[in-house]
Amino acid sequence: MKRIAFICVHNSCRSQIAEALGKHLLGDKFDFYSAGTETKPQINQDAVRLMKQLYNIDMEKTQYSKTIDEIPTPDIAISMGCDVGCPFIDKGFDDDWGIPDPTGQNDDAFYKVIEMIKQKVLEL
Repeated sequence: MKRIAFICVHNSCRSQIAEALGKHLLGDKFDFYSAGTETKPQINQDAVRLMKQLYNIDMEKTQYSKTIDEIPTPDIAISMGCDVGCPFIDKGFDDDWGIPDPTGQNDDAFYKVIEMIKQKVLEL
């Protein structure tokens, strides 16, 4: 199976949502990963809460914030749209989804981002 990696700087919100939705929606077709150049002590708690609410996915049970060197080399690398410049991963990005970071915003912003990511994952 092809390995798809979602890359963001901190690997704490958008890339984690994409990994979770990828596994949930297309896990029988691809192996999904997420990573960043830095990590956070935990996945964004608003993302965790809303993914549980919407999809009954507990990202804290199956995922953690990790750096690029902790995942297999991807066949496809997708940037989530890092506003501060995406990390270099020893491979060119196959796509940049340009998704805004909802961190620090209200639930509606998260719902919009989760739906955008869902639609992009389904297009894979």
